[in-house]
Amino acid sequence: MIDLHFAPTPNGWKISIMLEECGLPYTVVPVNITRGDQFKSEFRTLNPNGRIPVIVDRDPPGGGAPLTIFESGAILLYLAEKAGRFMPRDLHGRTSVQQWLMWQMSALGPMLGQNGHFSLYAPTRIPYAVERYNNEARRLYGVLNDRLGESGYVAGEEYSVADIACFPWVMTHKAQGFTLDDFPEVRRWFAELRARPPLQKGLAVGRRAIRKTLDEQARSNLFGTRPAGGDAAAGTLRSQHLDN
Repeated sequence: MIDLHFAPTPNGWKISIMLEECGLPYTVVPVNITRGDQFKSEFRTLNPNGRIPVIVDRDPPGGGAPLTIFESGAILLYLAEKAGRFMPRDLHGRTSVQQWLMWQMSALGPMLGQNGHFSLYAPTRIPYAVERYNNEARRLYGVLNDRLGESGYVAGEEYSVADIACFPWVMTHKAQGFTLDDFPEVRRWFAELRARPPLQKGLAVGRRAIRKTLDEQARSNLFGTRPAGGDAAAGTLRSQHLDN
């Protein structure tokens, strides 16, 4: 059994989708990031960076002690290996999936996160930041559109962890002011993936927990700077969702 320490955010949904796609049994352990659960010592023991998602595999391959993994990309790679799914075995295919997964982790997710923060959540509108991150987000949608024009899926002709990583972030396009009509290959890919029953089940996890409005405490926990040390240690929060 796998414990999934989870909040309903794009990076959290990456893992719930992957678990459903792989058919692996798991238990959801909610982490209320608007109320600061991620800063508590018991959670920071699992992830010193204080961010979701985290998994604890109580039955790792080969047996032995439970295995704790943080960082959504690392979790996806681990689950792909454990289940033997969504990662090609040949060198070229595997390398393609790995590089597009790293692209999502280093570019698509962070830039959409910053665009969402400065466009939707920042207490003061900063035109330079809004324009910078909106332009970069649009550029990345263009990169993804071009790639999907060359292949059926993000990393090639087979559905993989690269698609699972990208989908929940592309799902935010309307909130971030983008239309997929401008990116027809992304629109085609998005519609195909959204129709997958396991993906739908993964997206359903935690949806009732989504807060439509943010009070002062939630904004502080998500976007503020907390003092170092003990349960309050957090550093400066850089993502709109406080996850990875």
